Amino acid sequence: MEKKNAWKKYPEGKREEVFAFGEEYKAFLSGCKTERECVAGLVAQAKDAGFEDLNEVIASGREIKTGDKLYANNMGKTLALFVIGKQPLEKGMNILGAHIDSPRLDLKQVPLYEDTGMAMLDTHYYGGVKKYQWVTLPLALHGVVVKKDGTKVEVNLGEKEDDPVFGVSDLLIHLAGEQMEKKASKVIEGEKLDLLVGSIPCADGEDEEKVKDAVKANVLNLLKEQYNIEEEDFLSAEIEVVPAGKARDYGFDRSMIMGYGHDDRVCAYPSFAATLEAGVCDKTSVCLLVDKEEIGSVGATGMCSKFFSYTVAEILNGMGGYSQIAFNRAMDNSKVLSSDVNAAYDPLYASVMEKNNCAYFGGGLVFSKYTGSRGKGGSNDANPEYMAELRRILDGNEVAYQTAELGKVDQGGGGTIAYILANYNMSVIDCGVAVLNMHAPWEIISKVDLYEAKRGYTAFLREA
Repeated sequence: MEKKNAWKKYPEGKREEVFAFGEEYKAFLSGCKTERECVAGLVAQAKDAGFEDLNEVIASGREIKTGDKLYANNMGKTLALFVIGKQPLEKGMNILGAHIDSPRLDLKQVPLYEDTGMAMLDTHYYGGVKKYQWVTLPLALHGVVVKKDGTKVEVNLGEKEDDPVFGVSDLLIHLAGEQMEKKASKVIEGEKLDLLVGSIPCADGEDEEKVKDAVKANVLNLLKEQYNIEEEDFLSAEIEVVPAGKARDYGFDRSMIMGYGHDDRVCAYPSFAATLEAGVCDKTSVCLLVDKEEIGSVGATGMCSKFFSYTVAEILNGMGGYSQIAFNRAMDNSKVLSSDVNAAYDPLYASVMEKNNCAYFGGGLVFSKYTGSRGKGGSNDANPEYMAELRRILDGNEVAYQTAELGKVDQGGGGTIAYILANYNMSVIDCGVAVLNMHAPWEIISKVDLYEAKRGYTAFLREA
């Protein structure tokens, strides 16, 4: 079949909306590099759009009704938005589900140490990374430190023009003969991904000869002065190490965006935008943004938790119609786009792709009937009846889309949250945006694919 380029829909002079949405997304991507930052930023936007905190609505005792716009915030790292539709909730929901965690480095609980006059922070990488990609880059610290009295200290250091940055060093090429003989997976070991954060001993006026680990002591003095943080406070901290810098236009024609965290914020943000744009639909619209997908969707903020099902039950109860049967029907009758990225075809690495069944920049929204690895292991494998319905909706709204697998059959594969929602007997299919450099510190996407994703998600919410 002929693969059409979506840019042809937007000839020169008619690309304003495509580029405008790209700017909107770039601002989000640059300002929201952790799950907490994503939730906080999107909650602020949702409130401006008239969304109410579900917990406050429940506490007020008022009935939930058609047209209500509600959000539920789970521990600051998972967010569910609901626009209550015209039909009873038992008729099902149209759900856009994406994840807002991305591969990175995390600080260990006891991270700070000194070695030969250098202060270092010990890290543990998160998610699937090529460790060698994380060296010699300017890195920033984002996160939160919670003190024993419950005080939260927000940390965001390395993004402003006058902020210091941090980094992981690498061996100079002149001494790297043995290193260069190693497999790529061993060139940089996980325990070597430590950050260099300081080299000045003690503050002026202190007797550095009497201070053990004087450079570490100086860093602790600075942390105390700037953030009122003690060394023990790292025990209850969640600090993520991410690439420093803003998302940027990529290419002479500015058709692409390079940034950290496209996987999976490039699906999360258009899902959120579509939920706001779609308005009140026949069925209740849901935007579900979750944590921990990169490590198996586990934990209280991952898709495997009961947060979403508990929230749906609360909404049913607030509408005066909760029962186990009503809950079962609401879930069973729901339809889901498991919005996650796919790998874009790269001509430099063509050998891992099968050209008729892979995603291309400019091809629009990507549908994957199944993901998984090799023999479809761990995949959802959507029903053809559901795919046919989606084709009708997208074609009727002139949304550009393509279908793809994640590489050749025996090359590997990947997973999403699709199978977890499918456990409720929902109709689910994987659907997202194609990405180059997936899981690297700096990933690349096409602006027109981003825009078509928002258009496709909006059409789904209104017509599925």
